[in-house]
Amino acid sequence: MSNRESSVGTDQATRSRPTGSRVDWLFDPKLLSVAFGSLAVVVIGGLIQVSLGSYSMTITQAWQAVFNPDVLFNHRAWNAFLLGGELPEMSRESLIVWDIRLPRVFVAILVGMNLALSGAIFQAVTRNELASPFILGVSSGAGLLILLTLVVFGSLSAFLPLIASAGGTLAFLIVYAIAWKHGTSPVRLVLAGVIVGTVFGSLQTALFFFAEDIGVVQSAIAWTTGSLTGTDWEQVRLVLPWTVVAVLLGVAGSRQCNVLLLGEQTAKSLGMSIEKVRFALSGVAVLAASASIAVAGIVGFVGLIVPHMVRNLVGSDYRKLIVGCLFVGPALMVGADAGARLALAPDQIPVGIVTGLVGGPYFLYLMRTQQHMGEI
Repeated sequence: MSNRESSVGTDQATRSRPTGSRVDWLFDPKLLSVAFGSLAVVVIGGLIQVSLGSYSMTITQAWQAVFNPDVLFNHRAWNAFLLGGELPEMSRESLIVWDIRLPRVFVAILVGMNLALSGAIFQAVTRNELASPFILGVSSGAGLLILLTLVVFGSLSAFLPLIASAGGTLAFLIVYAIAWKHGTSPVRLVLAGVIVGTVFGSLQTALFFFAEDIGVVQSAIAWTTGSLTGTDWEQVRLVLPWTVVAVLLGVAGSRQCNVLLLGEQTAKSLGMSIEKVRFALSGVAVLAASASIAVAGIVGFVGLIVPHMVRNLVGSDYRKLIVGCLFVGPALMVGADAGARLALAPDQIPVGIVTGLVGGPYFLYLMRTQQHMGEI
């Protein structure tokens, strides 16, 4: 590498370093605006969600039930919600909201965080804004093993996050192997992901023929389209620990993502072991995507849309980008699920259909506007 290239790389790396306090970037006005705006969407969408159902409520009644201090500050209630203990006595409205309706909102929040985080990391690892767990086939790989578990090995359902992680990891390794040709290119990674996703999707369809219980087939079909219907505190307890781990590792790896975006030569000159970092970050992305798939099924395009939206709002610094994704992802999922419930009320459509209707055209827009797709 020439001296000029080294100088440019060093200058870029210097600009990516924080100035002043290490946490000054957290108080960036754009990031704060994104965070508060997303929280507002989550609160409004959540209130709409908990007011819907056979036992109808007004928004005011839903607000009072959600922020009921007798529940919010009751350790026995939280013990029941998070650890599966016995529920304390509470009013009918609070019981309906907290035990039946709010878990769906919490699952949407956690799934949105995981998918947005996964997409952001994959886009850094591949240096490709078109990358996402859905496009790269990770969702299909995780989905195949989970569907196999539900249809054939139902007794292993307690290990769904681990099973999903194994399937997602396998799919990503296959995609990477197919795309490798003296290195990879953005186009080859996307094409390899489409190939793997198509093959795994066909295998998922084939599994339906081995299901003897029609109820299993119906639930599996709903699951492959991505649905939050019927989620409860068990799903919250299942996905929450993995979400915490993925978020902590993702935030910790944000600096490495920034270095990867500088290019391989610059990253090497800064002492980074590129392949080790790339696969470690990919592991975090697979974990995040798989955890969400284990409880909500295959929800497409969230991991593609959210990082791009946040990047346009707060810039490409991955410290701010990942934090922004942790707010915008839940806002998109809660909003999409509220839309899925209202669109054909009283019938409900899977949330994955809504995100697909939004994400498909957005993916086409990204492909048309991407300036540095590279050559096959």
